[in-house]
Amino acid sequence: MEKILKNKRKIRFQDCDPFNHLNNSKYLDYFLNAREDQIATHYNLDVFKNMETTGLSWVVVSNQISYIKPAFTMETVLIESQLIQFTNNILLVEMKMWNEDETELKAILWMKFIQFNIQTKRVANHSEELMKLFESVVLPIEHSIFEERCVAIVQSLRTKASV
Repeated sequence: MEKILKNKRKIRFQDCDPFNHLNNSKYLDYFLNAREDQIATHYNLDVFKNMETTGLSWVVVSNQISYIKPAFTMETVLIESQLIQFTNNILLVEMKMWNEDETELKAILWMKFIQFNIQTKRVANHSEELMKLFESVVLPIEHSIFEERCVAIVQSLRTKASV
């Protein structure tokens, strides 16, 4: 099963600022929508159908984002995501936005989700089935601090570019 999921999106005019850059807050929408589509396609996990049948869903509890280069109006970007950490009720997903041919990094995001029971309005543990899925697709990274991870990625890209 694939661990790094990818898909493309076109940056839309209504999501951009007067400089034709993707508005900072809209990055979250693009990342979240891409991840939602990716897990439905690659893991057959539709979060809305899952919520209807189980009463459980995920709520975003935190975001950490670093804007590296702007994404522009009508540009096609590639968004990749990977599960980097999980517990009984938490998921930590790393996402990157690239230009279409993956040569220019635009942004890095860590999004933390917690599973939530819609009926009881309380945190809920993941099912055994989901835990098995997460175990099979998790791709741990060596950094536990977001800023250190961003620096490492940017330095790695600079090293590749100078070779």
